[in-house]
Parts: sequence; structure tokens; C-alpha cells
Amino acid sequence: MKLTLFVGLYLLCTVALGLFAATRVKDTTDFALAGRSLPLIMVVTATFATWFGSETVLGLPGQFIQNGLEGVVEEPFGSSMALILVGVFFARKLYKMSLLTVGDFYHRRYGVSVELICSIFVVLSYLGWVAAQVAALGLVINLLTEGFVSISVAMVIGTLVVLLYTVFGGMWSVAVTDFLQMIIIVVGLVIVAFFASEMAGGPSEVITYASDKDLFRFFPEADLKSWLFWISAAITMMIGSIPQQDVFQRVMSAKSMRDACSGPIIGGTFYLLFASVPMFIVIAATVAVPDMANKFMATDPQEILPTFIKEYMPLWLRVMFFGAVLSAVMSTASATMLAPTTTFVENVLRNFIPLTDKRELRAMRISLVVFALGVLAYALLMEGTPIYELAAMAYQFPVIGAFWPLTMGLYWKRSTTVGCWFSIALGSLVWGVLTFSSLGEEFPALLGGFLASGIGQVLGSLLPLECNKRCVDVWERDKDKYLYKGVQ
Repeated sequence: MKLTLFVGLYLLCTVALGLFAATRVKDTTDFALAGRSLPLIMVVTATFATWFGSETVLGLPGQFIQNGLEGVVEEPFGSSMALILVGVFFARKLYKMSLLTVGDFYHRRYGVSVELICSIFVVLSYLGWVAAQVAALGLVINLLTEGFVSISVAMVIGTLVVLLYTVFGGMWSVAVTDFLQMIIIVVGLVIVAFFASEMAGGPSEVITYASDKDLFRFFPEADLKSWLFWISAAITMMIGSIPQQDVFQRVMSAKSMRDACSGPIIGGTFYLLFASVPMFIVIAATVAVPDMANKFMATDPQEILPTFIKEYMPLWLRVMFFGAVLSAVMSTASATMLAPTTTFVENVLRNFIPLTDKRELRAMRISLVVFALGVLAYALLMEGTPIYELAAMAYQFPVIGAFWPLTMGLYWKRSTTVGCWFSIALGSLVWGVLTFSSLGEEFPALLGGFLASGIGQVLGSLLPLECNKRCVDVWERDKDKYLYKGVQ
């Protein structure tokens, strides 16, 4: 009961902080990009918090204890590399343009048709990602109340709490709460790791156990098929995360171009290092309490870590851990609810309904509520699906439908609208054939769709068509007027 009370107070403090940050929201730029005024430290904490969510604290440890490092190549290795790649290759070019969403780039570079289809791909990808956060909120609240609140009801409660401060404060609330939540995440999990290590007999015992179980094996078996599926898993989040609005928002909220480039590189590196902490804790729990771990290994491995903390740690440490878990999940959930709604309003709705800045801000808030309720319904429908799987499934759409138009559009002046349509059509066709046929058992559908999409972008752009020539000429003529005048 005391644990529930303390964590409840923490939730109230988080909501209060988010609502306080909401007082800074005056227009859509404030709501979507925090006025492009975040310092480097807040860009780092925001990009770190992009990924440090339910799949890291709950899904990742369970996946690691079952399959070792090879089984977690998607997350954290792929996702952390996505942030680093954004900082190195994408942030500088995108920051120079006055963009509210990543969909705005598709509009300016290729026109309305590509903007619409790529934005729809991006919005759809968030369904599974946000559902994973909602599922985690339900699991944690259910554990805290010792089953008094069912997982389904807990999902509803968690969603409403996150929605409350995000709908008013947008990116300002996300950035400010992320800053506080990352401190709690880091401090809480490091202390838990220390106590868990002591219970297991020290770090050497934990590392020896993992080594004996071959959990440190990172690369697949030495055959072509294994390598193809390993590469496919690696690029799921590494590539699929790059054209995503939540990453774009957090990077483009920086007050300078230097911070926009450095923030995701630092945040991604720190995330890769710190994601190992939950993996270390779950191994320590398995060594310290093998009966409990074996029980959940046969049913639901993602419950090993929270159950270990709840039953074997002192109250103050339980408060810190569950506070850290809720911090991680809420920070990711708030951003991933905000990202698709801003994309939908800016890049889909605006093309059908004229919107002033005031009406657009209202539309973003309404869409946020509708999307959150839709995701809640999806999460309830998918209840029981492992969190790690929900998160991993989310990023297939941008890999085959949004990455190549973005990358080629930034780095190849010959990239055209026809190329985008070839990319999307060919990538989707190959992905669909491999996904829904036995061929997908021999060659991974995502990798096939990714390669076909890239080929389609090049071939379609090189076709000797008059519309291709016009697309190149218009971009060469107009690109300078899209540069953001406030670049530092």
C-alpha cells in the first residue's frame, strides 16, 4: 500500500510539472518543437528518453535472458545507432530548413502526394510503439496494486495520466518531464543494479553466469540465412526510426544546429551504454533467486525484473525502481503520442482543411486525444502480446515507405516524385510477397522490402520523363528559400 501511495504521488508531481511547462505554449511551434529553444542537455535527455521506455526496462531484459545479445540487436543496438546516424547525417541538413514535421520535407521536396503517403506510413508505425508503452503502464500499475487494479483498467489509468499533461503542453511538457525523468531513471536503476549484484554474489558471479549461458554471443551462426535475418532485425529500428517524427521533434527542438547534431549522438551513445543496466539486473535476479526466474522463464520473462524488485528489495528501493520504470514509460509514451498527431494535422489534415495557427493548435490537441484513445483500444485488443514484439513491429512501415525518399531527397538532387512512388510501390510489393508467402522463411521480408525500395527510388528517378526533369529543376531553383534564417 505504501509503495502504491508513493508512486501515486510521483505521478501527480509529474503531471503538475508537465502542466507547468504547458504555460509556455503559445503557438504550434511551441507545441510541436518547444519553440526551437532547448539547450544541449535537454536535447540529450529528450533523445535518450526517446528510446528508454517499456521495451528497455521490461521487454529487453526478458528478451536478453532468453536469446542473449543476438536476440536484442533491434533494441538497444539498432535504436541507439538510429540516433547516432540522425546526428551525423540528417540533423544538420534538416535543421537548416524551417520544418515543423518531417512530413514537411516530403511536401517541399516531392509535393503533396508523397507527403501524404509517407506521413501515413509514419503515423501507422506509431500504433504498435505507443501500444507497447500503454501495455507497460498497465503491467506496472497492476504489479504495484498487487492485482487490485486489473491490467486493462491500469492501461486506461496510465493512458489518461500521460494524455493529461501532453495534450496541454506538447513538446514543452515532454522535454521538461523528460529531463526530470531521466535523472530518476539513471539514479534508480544504478542503485537497483548495485543491490541486485550484491544479492547475486557480486558482478563477477553475474558475468560468469551470462558467459556460461552464452548470452554474450552477438553475431549469428556462420551461414547466409542467419546473417540475412540478423541484418533484417538490426535495420528494423536503425533505419525505421530515422524518418520518425518523435526523433525529428526532439532533435529539431534544439536552440542551435550544433546542439541538434550533438544531442542525438550523445543521447544515442549514452542510451546504448545504459540499456545494459536492466540486462545486468535481470541476470543478477536469475542468479540470486533462480526458482522465481525459472517460473517466469516458462510463462512471461518480462515479469522477472519487476517481480524481483517488488518481492526482494526494500521499500525505498522499490519506490525508486518503479518510479524509474514509470518515468521511462511515460517519457516515451508522451512523445510517441505527440509525434503522430502533429504529423497527421500538419501533413494530412492541412491538405484538406485550411487551418490558421490557432485552429491548427486546437486540431493537434483534439487529434492527440483521438489517437491516444485509439491506441488504448489497440493495446487492450493486443493484451498479452510481449512488449518487445509490439515495439519491434512498429518500425517496419517507415523502413519500406519513408526512409529512401528522405535520404535520397537530402543527398541526391536527381531524386524525384516518380522515384518515391516507385520506391514505395516496389518496396511494399516485395515486403508483402515475402510476408504472406513461404518465401519469407528463406529471405526476410523487411530486408527484401528495404532493398527493393532503394532500387525503386533510383530507377524511378532516372526514368527519362519530363516530370522527373521538372522536379529536379524546381528543387534546384527553390531549395535556398527553405533555409531556416535562425540557424546558428
